[in-house]
Amino acid sequence: MRLIITKHNLGLFASCYVMDKINKHDFLKKKQFVLGLPTGGTAEDMYKHLVLFYKQKMISLSSVVTFNMDEYIGIDREHSQSYYQYMKTKFFDYVDILDQNINIPNGMAKNIKEECENYEKKILQVGGIDLFIGGVGENGHIAFNEQYSSLSSKTRDKELNKSTIHANARFFDNDINKVPKSAITVGVSTIMEAEEVMILVSGVKKAVALQQALEGSVSHLYTITALQMHKKAIIVADEEACLELKLKTYKYFLEIEDEFSYIDKMCENFLKK
Repeated sequence: MRLIITKHNLGLFASCYVMDKINKHDFLKKKQFVLGLPTGGTAEDMYKHLVLFYKQKMISLSSVVTFNMDEYIGIDREHSQSYYQYMKTKFFDYVDILDQNINIPNGMAKNIKEECENYEKKILQVGGIDLFIGGVGENGHIAFNEQYSSLSSKTRDKELNKSTIHANARFFDNDINKVPKSAITVGVSTIMEAEEVMILVSGVKKAVALQQALEGSVSHLYTITALQMHKKAIIVADEEACLELKLKTYKYFLEIEDEFSYIDKMCENFLKK
């Protein structure tokens, strides 16, 4: 696992990384580039920059296939707080991605189990996910794989714990009674099977989760720790998220960041425009 402590805005760094991956993808070898996508505040900033890159003709998503991490159960796609609407209004409506290449779980499916199984099949049909991007909860969960989720889990329905419901209440008029109590989520194993995983961690509230991800033991208590076993997992964090790390851990990752200096240069060149 690699930690990148970026001096740039997390969303900008992530968008530059995504653009670089898509532009360097060998479309002759594999006709489409497959992205796993998150929602949330940090992701929103990434999408804003990707839209800017598209408008400046720096990137095309016409040959990109996307799979979102999750969707609430019991919320229609037209609901303002559905993740379908989030993706549509924050990203998809402003780029050249094809409708048939967008995949988001259907939280209103009559047969949720079948919906989850078909989602996994779709991922396999396109040759797997090239880059899975995600965030992390304050309690160390990735996607909606709450604490004590199986590290071998696949896409399934999952009850949300109280801390996640309270955290999401801000999107539902601060009324926890309006927050859905369950969701369809990709599993930990689904994420682990991606060719590459990039997790975005921002702010002091996520500091314990980051500390566990890097310095803790692999445990279903913090599902993010499963990434310690991934062949190519990258965590991009800001300074505040690093506050719980040991000094030697912090210094170690600062010293080996040269591998990603080209992304920093991309960020700097964009900011100069």
